[in-house]
Amino acid sequence: MKILVVDDEAELADPLSRVLTREGYSVNTTYDGTSGSKLAKTGNYDLLILDWMLPGKTGLDICHELRCQGIATPVLFLTAKDTLDDRIQGLDAGADDYLIKPFELRELLARVRALLRRSTFPSHPPSTRLVVGDLELDRENQVAYRRDRIIELSDKESHLLQYFMENSGQLLTHTEIMQNLWQNEEQPSSNVIAALVRLLRRKIEVGGETQLIHSVYGKGYRFGTA
Repeated sequence: MKILVVDDEAELADPLSRVLTREGYSVNTTYDGTSGSKLAKTGNYDLLILDWMLPGKTGLDICHELRCQGIATPVLFLTAKDTLDDRIQGLDAGADDYLIKPFELRELLARVRALLRRSTFPSHPPSTRLVVGDLELDRENQVAYRRDRIIELSDKESHLLQYFMENSGQLLTHTEIMQNLWQNEEQPSSNVIAALVRLLRRKIEVGGETQLIHSVYGKGYRFGTA
């Protein structure tokens, strides 16, 4: 079983990693939210142990982004935030468990074992839906929802929107988009990407709705609410 520990307090993260390693787990450790987010999104881990407050991105940000991208890796928060509202916020972001600092090592190990058992025997299949902001994509049925609107999508529009949502916040170049959408097909001219993006914008950004597809001049596009 492979575990990722993300905590900017090395005096906590390093001993915790050593203990988990002695318990037989394969452990990677990083100390900031930016690198932690990149590692977590690889999907190569069976469990993520995240500090709430991190430089770069918070543990809450990382967890929310993973769930929006359909990544269901179990998340255990380690945090000094101990109010009921804090716990609710963490769980609503998609966390599976929550442990208040300081904590007993035996309790942490017990929670790690419980989360890994739960992930080994999932109670339901992974979701076929992606959510970013108020936009939801049903990948299986090739339909999106925004506010009270149902948005019918063509095959390529659905594929493009899925790629955008799975990489929310990331700069996607024209080449990357083309390679993703036309993996085993003859690739069209770059103008086709621009035309497809225009069509998608007209469907998912109507009236005063928040812009989601942002052009990065000369490079490509970035998808997200900000």
